[in-house]
Amino acid sequence: MAEKTAVARIVKMFIYLLLIILAAMSIFPFFIMLVNATRSTPQIQQQAVSLIPSSFLLNNMRLLSDRGAFDALLGFRNSIIIAGGTTVLSLYFSSLTAYALTAYKWRLRQGFFTFIMAVMMIPGLVGAIGYARLVWQFELTNNFLPLILPAVAAPTIVFFMRQYLIATLSIDIVNSGRVDGANEFRIFNQIVLPMMKPAVATQAIFIFVASWNTLFLPRLLLINTDMFTMPLMVGLLNADIYRTEFGAIYLALSLSILPLFVLYFALSRYIIAGVQLGGVKE
Repeated sequence: MAEKTAVARIVKMFIYLLLIILAAMSIFPFFIMLVNATRSTPQIQQQAVSLIPSSFLLNNMRLLSDRGAFDALLGFRNSIIIAGGTTVLSLYFSSLTAYALTAYKWRLRQGFFTFIMAVMMIPGLVGAIGYARLVWQFELTNNFLPLILPAVAAPTIVFFMRQYLIATLSIDIVNSGRVDGANEFRIFNQIVLPMMKPAVATQAIFIFVASWNTLFLPRLLLINTDMFTMPLMVGLLNADIYRTEFGAIYLALSLSILPLFVLYFALSRYIIAGVQLGGVKE
């Protein structure tokens, strides 16, 4: 028994050590980015990787403010509108579709789900050029709606939500709501959707990050610089043919990822709750 306990402790220590190493490897690139945001361009060119912050943070901030095309607040606003709208639409309608595929029995349910699975196999960029041409034909460029509305159809999110509901949703709860006189939308909004908080929080992070970092479609559809998202504005800093200020670029990148960290820390407790829920077996 003592030998088994000692082996278990060694295995546990090894797992913890491995997790610490993996966590350090994940954090290291962000740490280097933050350090480079405090360094000057010559320092970065001479030594790309440094663990010691420098004293050029204020100078890099001044360089960013001197770039008339770069407006961090405007970029934050535009990105939050697009990423927030995309996240809300995708989560709500995907959850609603997944609920219809789980709680109701109808003749074409399996065929509809098979169609959704088939759509998942198609790369998103396949129809991007055609969609951009359609938007141009309808003269909807410099508009956030063409970047937000397609989020209503998100087959990957539908699949994830359906799998979550299959494992957690009890049809008795739905039936009890019907007995009490609640309509179907009220049952979904007030009973089912709150039960899906861990799944919604997990997918919210992925959707928001993916939408926030999207560069291809916004570059095609947004012409006016006042409509540019944060990634597009960071790209403007690389467009200077005379000199590239690497310290200012790292500072802009550091600013651009701040909302992603805020979102993660705000929703992390729901993700942990979902993991704990998944680990409980009746």
